[in-house]
Amino acid sequence: MPNPPPDTIHIDRLRCVAHIGVPTEERAHAQTLEVSLQITPASGSFPAGDDITGTIDYHAVSLTVRATAAQQPRQLIETLAQDIATTLLQEFSIAEIQVEVRKFILVDNPGGVAVRITRRG
Repeated sequence: MPNPPPDTIHIDRLRCVAHIGVPTEERAHAQTLEVSLQITPASGSFPAGDDITGTIDYHAVSLTVRATAAQQPRQLIETLAQDIATTLLQEFSIAEIQVEVRKFILVDNPGGVAVRITRRG
């Protein structure tokens, strides 16, 4: 019998505020970004019981993502995605994380632009 795929936690479209953009004028003003995460816990599965100590606290993850986004100005959403992945891998028991950062840059393109990276712990 094959092993089941690992369990994952999804956090979709978490709103974050960051000073981001290549032009200095763009970075001067805070922008709202959306961050989506797919997290595979290091254990590979969720606990059998109803106990948060056996899983990843997604509220704490959300607070960490928002703090990382607000921490410093950046030119690229690619850099922010990498910073978020690195910080979460250091602070939580994560085997693999996928980070998507979406920026809304054009009035006539409500979907914006996004980058997605995957990193392993």
